[in-house]
Amino acid sequence: MTAVVPDSAISAAARLRAGLIATLPGLALTFAIAAAAFGLRLIPGISVLSPMILAILIGIAFHNVVGTPARAKAGITFSLRRILRFAIILLGLQLTAAQVAEVGASGVALIVVTLVATFTFTKWFGALIGVDGKLSELIAAGTSICGASAVIATNTVTQGPDEDVAYAVACVTVFGSIAMFVYPLLPGLLHLTPHEYGLWSGASIHEIAQVVAAAYQDGEQAGYFGTIAKLSRVILLAPLVIALGVIASRRMGANTSAGKAPPLPWFVFGFIALIIVNSAVTIPAAMKDIIVPATAFLLSVALAAMGLETDIAKLKRKGLRPLLLGLAASLFISALSLILIKLVYA
Repeated sequence: MTAVVPDSAISAAARLRAGLIATLPGLALTFAIAAAAFGLRLIPGISVLSPMILAILIGIAFHNVVGTPARAKAGITFSLRRILRFAIILLGLQLTAAQVAEVGASGVALIVVTLVATFTFTKWFGALIGVDGKLSELIAAGTSICGASAVIATNTVTQGPDEDVAYAVACVTVFGSIAMFVYPLLPGLLHLTPHEYGLWSGASIHEIAQVVAAAYQDGEQAGYFGTIAKLSRVILLAPLVIALGVIASRRMGANTSAGKAPPLPWFVFGFIALIIVNSAVTIPAAMKDIIVPATAFLLSVALAAMGLETDIAKLKRKGLRPLLLGLAASLFISALSLILIKLVYA
């Protein structure tokens, strides 16, 4: 006896298949750009830039010079939403509670105070000089936590336009790169021990790659501690995004009754869950050697998608005020963290 498949099930399967097929051109484009970004890092001098930064730059160039095909829209949207959230969840496998313990209570407290103060200052100064609130929030997140990753994670609840994301990523890239070259010149001048210099680098430089490049210039000890301090700072991405999501949900209270879902970042709980798993279970090194670059690649796919929806003309219209905000935020986090280190470890 032949089973009868309901027409509704057939139509649902057909819609799913059609939806998957529709995403293929955009996915192919974003994955190709991410692959190109990784390839460019093999060129001497370019390796100091993270593949995420290169991916958004390539995406912006492609969109504004060649033009993003309309048929790629579905795949680009999938990259911006599904792939981005999955990659952020995977970031949890790079962090453990033991790493935080190595920083120590005073080091963690210093990082938390610096982060909260920098985020608050950036939002306040952005309002003072007339920068849009959403863009200020993205620059604040990227500066206070972990660069491009924090910007794109925060935008899941901030919900700013792609031009805001691109501008915020540009700010943390420019000023983080400057810090990466300037910091190694300062340990002797500022009388910092390797431990203090590593903590300063990890607590104030934006991207993980930039921290590693700057901290290891002062030796193995400074490099190791700078990396651990930075990873401890990345953990704070979860509570920040959750807090922003709750605030955004309250602001949207009137809309939720009309059926609009509040932008709570549920994927962040997956990020926290994997931190717990990574702390409780020893993941084989061979597996981590695959997971870490795979996570960076998926984040690059998401940044490529953002680049493909970024209009340079709209970026120009934002003017130089956001750039000034990024500079002020970078100087603030650098100075505050250094002052706190001098006070705590004097």
